[in-house]
Amino acid sequence: METGIERLMLALDSSGRRFDKDKIMRAYDFAKELHEGQFRASGEEYISHPLAVAELVVGLVPETDAVCAALLHDVVEDCADKVSIADIEKRFGSEVAMLVDGLTKLIKIKFEDREGQNMENLRKMFLAMSRDVRVIFIKLCDRLHNMRTLDAKPEGKRRLTALETMNVYAPLAHRLGMQKMKQELESLSLAYLDPFGYKEVEKHIEEKYGANRDFIDRIRSQISARLTEEGLNFSLEGRVKSVYSIYKKMYEQNKSFDEIYDFYALRIIVENELECYTALGIIHDMYKSIPGRFKDYISTPKPNMYQSLHTTVIGREGVPFEVQIRTWKMHQVAEYGIAAHWKYKTGDTASENLDEKLKWISKLIEIEDEEIDPDEFMRSLKIDIFHDETFVFTPRGDVITLPQGSCVIDFAYAIHSAIGNKMVGAKINGMICPIDTVPQNGDIVEILTSNSSKGPSRDWLGIVKTAEARNKIRTWFKKEKRTENIEVGRAEIEREMRKMGYPYTEKDKNEVLEAVADRLGIKSVEDFYNTIGYGGLILSKITAKIKDEFEHRIKSAQRAAEELITVDQVYIKPQGKRNAGGVVIDGVDGCSVKFARCCNPLPGDLITGFITKGYGVSIHKYDCPNVKKMLENEENRQRFVSAYWENKNGTPSNDSMFEAYLQVFAHGSISLIADISMALADMNVAIHQINTAKKDDIVTISLVISCKNLSHFESIVARLRKVDGVTNVVRGYSK
Repeated sequence: METGIERLMLALDSSGRRFDKDKIMRAYDFAKELHEGQFRASGEEYISHPLAVAELVVGLVPETDAVCAALLHDVVEDCADKVSIADIEKRFGSEVAMLVDGLTKLIKIKFEDREGQNMENLRKMFLAMSRDVRVIFIKLCDRLHNMRTLDAKPEGKRRLTALETMNVYAPLAHRLGMQKMKQELESLSLAYLDPFGYKEVEKHIEEKYGANRDFIDRIRSQISARLTEEGLNFSLEGRVKSVYSIYKKMYEQNKSFDEIYDFYALRIIVENELECYTALGIIHDMYKSIPGRFKDYISTPKPNMYQSLHTTVIGREGVPFEVQIRTWKMHQVAEYGIAAHWKYKTGDTASENLDEKLKWISKLIEIEDEEIDPDEFMRSLKIDIFHDETFVFTPRGDVITLPQGSCVIDFAYAIHSAIGNKMVGAKINGMICPIDTVPQNGDIVEILTSNSSKGPSRDWLGIVKTAEARNKIRTWFKKEKRTENIEVGRAEIEREMRKMGYPYTEKDKNEVLEAVADRLGIKSVEDFYNTIGYGGLILSKITAKIKDEFEHRIKSAQRAAEELITVDQVYIKPQGKRNAGGVVIDGVDGCSVKFARCCNPLPGDLITGFITKGYGVSIHKYDCPNVKKMLENEENRQRFVSAYWENKNGTPSNDSMFEAYLQVFAHGSISLIADISMALADMNVAIHQINTAKKDDIVTISLVISCKNLSHFESIVARLRKVDGVTNVVRGYSK
């Protein structure tokens, strides 16, 4: 029995191509060494999988670097402690390293959820695919072998893998024109996702085919004789539709098995395009065609480059069957898609034309480097890449391909972003139509534009279907309407926070939103508002993060306060005595009070008192970092006393002023310090101390100022945030 490496070498020899076998053997030896001691779920040595993938790659992309990458595609992911991409590049060159890197999942980055990780892995793969489409060919071969050997996995894992294959990899194979790969992936996935339905359709096929076993042979004989008589050089193939294609029509279109007209199919392959139409005329002369069942994909190819004539006719026995007619070159592309460039080295798929034919891939990575919801990402994939297409014409006769259900706004942005941004209306077949109208196959669409247009409407984001249009609209708002976006985003966020029912101050809100923005990789709260405002983030998808931060910060603060109460450390006991500064100390009379410099408590803050040695009672904010440290010591815990402000609203009975510490973050400018000083002077706020520090383009200004209470402080913060160049203002603690 041949070993895996022997089968691979045999495949290399039988391909008829020249390979660097020494390099391939080095890749095999390296992979075998790294995977030593690793086994598949079936019990086989793990190296059997890369070998099988490499063998499939030889039949699809017969070149040395692709085969080496197939052998090495799992080493970095599964043996990260032993090898890196840099090691791969050093041993096998930059081409192999680039392919392996594109196939390696993001294993060193922590994600908040599995969906986010899957999305980023797909985006990484698509980015690599946009640079070199061989990445996806190897990945499809990897997935095909995994599907062929999926029985060894637990049922839950089988279903998850089959679902991902059906939703992502089979449609990708279809989009690349790789029909053989697509059909096998679909059939294997269906067998795991709906085994009962699969077997039922399979049973119907066997019964129907058994009753008409010689039907295809008779039809082939009739057509062959007529085509020969007409002097055509041709190849004729007959087949039965696949289980999945029949299942899809039965279950998705709610058809019975008897309503499947194209159960039988024949394919005629001829020499040139003219002969395709000649053969079509012969078929329509021999058999009665079914109205509405003719499609010309030669004059209007599918986006995946597929070209053929399709017609459904009825034979003399009354049995309908489909006929596909194409040239040999069309057949190669239909079977292998873009991969035909490598498999057959076809002239019309030269590398200079590949970029044009793969432009759709760029749609997958157009979304800018910001937080994108995984559901939104998958929705874009399913609509833009995997959806059935509608072919619409411009007034000049150019064909624009859109996902089914797209409206005329999608059409405008598919032409050019400037057309969409200036759009004021549209015509379909010469008639004015609403901008949410969905054009049909063959419609002629004219976009009406105006230079005085104020740009797209936010409402369009809820109308368009394609991610391309949605991203271009968002980009326009992001660039042109930042101030408006911030106000829209702030209003949406505050409305959502009020719905949650948490009591919070301006400070609480800012802390929560800063934390959420940080989790999302957004630099500031204003940028966060901006992203919400232009639609870069769907608010409903991040509500859970806001709630989580509220729970973590506000509720934990409340629990900390409750803990202080349980050890008799905090406020509101009426028998207390008033002391200086509007503070009441429980159980202590006539002692001196000082406000801790570490946290600078303000009237309105929740406070506690700490009895110092020889200096009276020091008043701290209850969440002061120093308080938390002191509570860790049992002796210190006994020295805390309840303290509270004399008035419930935190306003002292006299005109006392308190020091507060804050930090201003801003982009550097010559007038920045002057602008901040002037803003504070306008509010009659005294500055006691000011320090500055700069890192990159961000200036941090630390201030100690005078204010009356917490509300006064928050109004000061709000005013400073309006100073040009200021990105954020936060309350801090003295160093």
